[in-house]
Amino acid sequence: MIRIVLVDDQQLVRAGFRMVLDLQTDMTVVGEAGDGAEALRLLRTVEADVVVMDLRMPVLDGVSATGRICAAGPLPRVLVLTTFDTDQEAFAALQAGASGFLLKSVPPQELLAAIRTVAGGEAVVAPRVTRRLLDRFAGRFEPTTATPAGTPELTDRERQVLLLVAQGMSNNEIGFRLHVADATVKTHVGRILTKLGLRDRTQAVVYAYESGLIRPGTEM
Repeated sequence: MIRIVLVDDQQLVRAGFRMVLDLQTDMTVVGEAGDGAEALRLLRTVEADVVVMDLRMPVLDGVSATGRICAAGPLPRVLVLTTFDTDQEAFAALQAGASGFLLKSVPPQELLAAIRTVAGGEAVVAPRVTRRLLDRFAGRFEPTTATPAGTPELTDRERQVLLLVAQGMSNNEIGFRLHVADATVKTHVGRILTKLGLRDRTQAVVYAYESGLIRPGTEM
């Protein structure tokens, strides 16, 4: 059973999500909070697998709450909900350790799939959302062939795959671009995460941007 905490300052939003989640046989909502501070207090009294986190809230915002939750341990994992007017905060939440992000307008089935994915230890990086998020946040991107100092050496192919992951491409899209099988892409991604000590694809996106592998510049 996936134990979920809903964090949003709008009670109607929480009620809507709860109606959907309560219909699932593999999910249960163990608590709700109206801001980040309340969420932190709640998580000291209940055990949760996934926190569905809003970003803009009073008292303590979602980015700060996400950072504190993720710093405390591997569980619960945080799934951020965002709108396109909160792009910078969404990226900051990923930097703080969130396992992914979705739009608030996402269809119910996509939300359910994302919660199951995050609960299973994977990241949710929707390609179309990632591309738009990074494009709006950092402008156009220019790849660099240099490996950042102090990091494990990636092969040329691994660096190429990492750049495409950072653009929000799925394994299928990367395979199509590089003319290789999905399984081969998955192997490359796994090796990249291991070499760089990253948890998931979400952290890979953040790493590629912060390390300078991708930087604001001319169109690729």
